[in-house]
Amino acid sequence: MQQTLQLDDVPFNRFHFKITGLTFGAHLTDGYVLGVIGFALAQLTPQMGLTPFWQGMIGSSALIGLFLGSLVLGWLADIVGRQRIFTLSFIIITLASLMQFWAESASQLFLLRVLVGIGLGGDFSVGHTLLAEFAPRRHRGVMLGAFSVLWTVGYVAGSFAGHYATMASPEAWRWLLASAAVPAFIILIMRFGTPESPRWLMRKGRREEALAIVKRYFGDHVMLQPEPCNSESRNLAVLFSPLYRRRTAFNCLFFVCLVLPYFAIYTFLPTILTAMGLGSDFGTDLLLSGLLFVGAVLGIGLTIACSRRGFLIGAFIFLALCLVAMSLPGQQHSGWLIACFAAFTLIMSAVSNLVGVFPAESFPTEVRSMGVGLAISVSRLGSAVGTLLLPVVIGDYGVPTTMGLLAAILLLGALVSILWAPETKGLTLVDAAQDSKSATAKGVQQPSSLI
Repeated sequence: MQQTLQLDDVPFNRFHFKITGLTFGAHLTDGYVLGVIGFALAQLTPQMGLTPFWQGMIGSSALIGLFLGSLVLGWLADIVGRQRIFTLSFIIITLASLMQFWAESASQLFLLRVLVGIGLGGDFSVGHTLLAEFAPRRHRGVMLGAFSVLWTVGYVAGSFAGHYATMASPEAWRWLLASAAVPAFIILIMRFGTPESPRWLMRKGRREEALAIVKRYFGDHVMLQPEPCNSESRNLAVLFSPLYRRRTAFNCLFFVCLVLPYFAIYTFLPTILTAMGLGSDFGTDLLLSGLLFVGAVLGIGLTIACSRRGFLIGAFIFLALCLVAMSLPGQQHSGWLIACFAAFTLIMSAVSNLVGVFPAESFPTEVRSMGVGLAISVSRLGSAVGTLLLPVVIGDYGVPTTMGLLAAILLLGALVSILWAPETKGLTLVDAAQDSKSATAKGVQQPSSLI
């Protein structure tokens, strides 16, 4: 007779592997979208006569869309279900990506890339939520955090495609941007038949459907523990109630402080490398792309070995020091700059695993998708603003000052994490909801709670 297990404690199986891969398809596509845009902009700028403003607008367009998509579709997923948004998001991504091939103006391209971002933002919100609600707690950190590896694969693939395509044809930017439709369409087809989250079904009172999904994918010896409901509200205001406001503030602020420098730097990587006197040759890009991949794998190991809180705080401080070192006056030695940039790339890629972990572990089922969506939305809004302003700031103040400003943002992230970061490692999702409620009632942040 098999031992009865809770859904949080089932062994990792083929379904877990499949749902992880399908979830990370969005990150693969997102990495590719960001990887090609810098090369496309290099061709677009002289062809369309783009000003620094329009360079920033197009460079940040997908991030603006991510802000809108994660906010709206994340909220909608808590109402209509995870599975519907899981499919809808990639329909939007596929169609909008393909239509970029026929863009004739900067404004058309901007609007299409906003649509791509809307699809990606909605998928990030619901994908991490769906994955967290299926994942066993023992493997949840790795499953949620390993997206960074797939994102890096997409980014590196985009960089390689950009290098080769831009040398082949003046119109290569059209093929580059539209080619994102290929992986998006493949992922869309594979997602048909994905089951609804049984936790969401249980919260909606659809107990029989929930238990049927659990039985089909995990066996009839697996139980689904009911999760207490802390609020019946289905609008964003509930995330700022006394019950959730501290974890909402933490997830939004740490997220934006981490990804703003990431997107700002890597969207305009060729421009930054040239301004630093390092050149944007294939060898340099290959080195940094390799470090992004190694860092993503390293991040999985650190997520397993370290506390979530300690890993995040230490990484914030290290990354800030790297940028400060690059911003010091008189730093003209290319070897030193490459070493600092390489260290920054390695650790930034590693700690980026946590942006997929903390938000999904910080909210109960009733508001999880909405909470994850808000955190992603705020982070992408900040990233969009940073990406929009970066070409202007570099042009007016130079790279050293720009690096110093980005270092200050990372130090702010360290401070926020020191004050509010919880330790979420090892908790079941049900325990997370119960602990956060009791800890809030006491007004004390417990080490294992999710305040």
